[in-house]
Amino acid sequence: MHFLYHIGKYFLLMRRTFSKPEKWKVYINQFFFEVDNIGVRSLGLITIISFFMGGVITIQAAYSFTSPLIPLYAVGYTARESMILEFSPTIISLILAGKVGGNIASEIGSMRISEQIDALEIMGVNSASFLILPKVLAGIFINPFLIAISIFLGLFGGYVMGVLTGACTPYEYIFGIQAFFMPWKLTYAFVKTAVFGGIITSVSAYQGYYVEGGALEVGRGSTRAVVYGSILILVANFIITQIFFVQ
Repeated sequence: MHFLYHIGKYFLLMRRTFSKPEKWKVYINQFFFEVDNIGVRSLGLITIISFFMGGVITIQAAYSFTSPLIPLYAVGYTARESMILEFSPTIISLILAGKVGGNIASEIGSMRISEQIDALEIMGVNSASFLILPKVLAGIFINPFLIAISIFLGLFGGYVMGVLTGACTPYEYIFGIQAFFMPWKLTYAFVKTAVFGGIITSVSAYQGYYVEGGALEVGRGSTRAVVYGSILILVANFIITQIFFVQ
């Protein structure tokens, strides 16, 4: 019953969050601020992780395909499929759940215990919409762009590492990442990353919004935001995969 209580409370908060904004200009400015805060400031971490993740996938694939029946371009094909279907969308989103989710939960939680949210309510401001809506929309908007960058950097990292280590030749790798490409797989990747962006921001905001106590509870709320956000990302990943792949 405690689980159902939090589900109901979460959806009631989202109902308040997506109510009509009082001043669109303020929300638009806050939206672009959150795009920078959530997306642009995460690019460094995404760049490093994606580059080396693509390199590792390429090297592992190259030294795993020992059968002469497997064509050499399968290395590039494997790197492309791995980055598009799972590694970039899901792994990067799980990492962002830790970085972005923890930050959002601690930010809103700190506002709750310092009574800033109560002050907004007294002034007649819909605090849920003002604080959470720009974050959720920014997460849904910017996450597919981050994943597109991650896919490119992962494939580039695979090319660099594969050629430098002698795991594959440039021609084999480039031919492999072009072979049998199906555009709908990119649609699948971007759809689920947009969903993941909404999960990360909304779950983290929920945990921070209802923090009670002091700084210790803010820390616990941030931890719950990361844990619950990661679990929901994996559940949503399974459901979306079933929808796209099971005919």
